[in-house]
Amino acid sequence: MQIAINTANRARLISRPNPWVGAVVVTQSGEIFEGSTSRAGGPHAEINALTIAGKLARGATLFSTLEPCNHTGRTGPCTEAIISSGITRVVVGITDPDPKVSGSGIARLREAGVSVEDGVLADEVASQLKAYIHHRTTNRPFVVLKMASTLDGRTAAPDGTSMWITGETARRRVQQLRAESDAVLVGANTVRVDDPRLTVRDIEGDSPRRIVLGEVTKSARVNPCTQWRGALVDLLDELGNQGVLQLLVEGGPTVAAAFHRENLINQYIFHLAPALTGGNDSLSIFENTGISTMAQLWRGKIVASQQLGDDLEIVLEPISQNQETKK
Repeated sequence: MQIAINTANRARLISRPNPWVGAVVVTQSGEIFEGSTSRAGGPHAEINALTIAGKLARGATLFSTLEPCNHTGRTGPCTEAIISSGITRVVVGITDPDPKVSGSGIARLREAGVSVEDGVLADEVASQLKAYIHHRTTNRPFVVLKMASTLDGRTAAPDGTSMWITGETARRRVQQLRAESDAVLVGANTVRVDDPRLTVRDIEGDSPRRIVLGEVTKSARVNPCTQWRGALVDLLDELGNQGVLQLLVEGGPTVAAAFHRENLINQYIFHLAPALTGGNDSLSIFENTGISTMAQLWRGKIVASQQLGDDLEIVLEPISQNQETKK
């Protein structure tokens, strides 16, 4: 299963809106054949692994990070291909939360006499498919807020300039986050001040759809973009209906505060630079009226951290979300 999890990483940038899944066929003689999800409309991970294994799949065990599908979409049911291949045992990481599957794949395999074990390395798989699981259970995208700041919590100078707080390694990490997201969002003020393209550069991966809160000029480099003027919850509902699995919020402190205030952020990614502004006249991470007493303090859980050149990345998630994941 660990090999399947590693294999799934290859599909992270190409499979959406399908989940990024890894599958491994282990033959009776111990040979291993790996497969991952293709681009939308192409074969799923199980089919790719079975195709590579060929006749050696008969009597073998199939490991899949996600429950095999049991319905016809752009491709046929993986369950029928598994049964036809002669696989005798299937090991699953997690049950698919998609209502179209949701246990029916496992049930169909068992009905056909295939031995099925599920819940293997489930926590690791659930973490890897966090955005997909969130979308399928809420019909909204998984919202990631990325903010760069100095160690004294400032994101921009008093004149509004904010570029190059962090170093090259951290900026390259932002490109990766964009490539992993279906859409990226900023406020109109960020477009006016920084005029960003918000595209993926210097790494492999498609550029995300671009969304701006407010209006921008036709000459802005962020175009073509979606300009949104309504409520944030309505935007998330709209994006969820359109199959957006992950939304990266790169806006300034006003946009960040708006998402935070409405409890719409599923993951906070802070890039902290070894730099200081030395005063309180610069813009903070959240431009908003904060708490009035310590009893109202928002608390989260640090789920990951890493050094990015001279900068530090801290990944924070709401405590309630972590508790739900463990249930």
